[in-house]
Amino acid sequence: MPIRILIVDDHSVVRQGLRMFLGLDPELEIVGEAENGAEAIRLAAELRPDVVLMDMLMPVMDGITATGEIRRELPDTEVIALTSVLEDGAVIGAIKAGAIGYLLKDTQSDELRRAIKAAAAGQVQLSPAAAARLMREVRAPESASPDALTERENDVLKLIAQGKANKEIARELVIGEKTVKTHVSNILQKLGVQSRTQAALYAAQNGLAELGAHS
Repeated sequence: MPIRILIVDDHSVVRQGLRMFLGLDPELEIVGEAENGAEAIRLAAELRPDVVLMDMLMPVMDGITATGEIRRELPDTEVIALTSVLEDGAVIGAIKAGAIGYLLKDTQSDELRRAIKAAAAGQVQLSPAAAARLMREVRAPESASPDALTERENDVLKLIAQGKANKEIARELVIGEKTVKTHVSNILQKLGVQSRTQAALYAAQNGLAELGAHS
């Protein structure tokens, strides 16, 4: 089954370019396009894509607001922020809203394809610079406590922080992939965070795991 993608950008030339080169990969399928955040929310609910490529600065509704709404309504849909500026506010806002990662628009096409596939597999991928910035700025809610997690949930959280995908976590812990998804949902709920990326940052901030130590 190809990975279903919704492209969200207010510039038609950007959407056309993304559709063109992503369409060359048989593992990826563009199921829709939106030109603002409000349209993105409507189409995401209708199409239920695996991954949304979300521009940050758009008219009507910005990408951060739309990301938060999509993650609340469709927890199985991952959002990648795709922006032209590496600005603290946009990056931090996107991750707090629940984006699994962010990329700049000058990202190489093969790197973007890899990132989409990693996101669809539930894999947190942050560059060292992004991770350092986010570690400083993104905090889990004060009420979050590692004690709230079961031993198995802590095991899953450590592997999320190491950048492991659901399939790898299932293999390592000798459990089903569906069980991993249930654990991930419980972890996000107990920690009061919107995404695996925030959960990974929380694990690193609390000394539970090294961030991105993916072998």
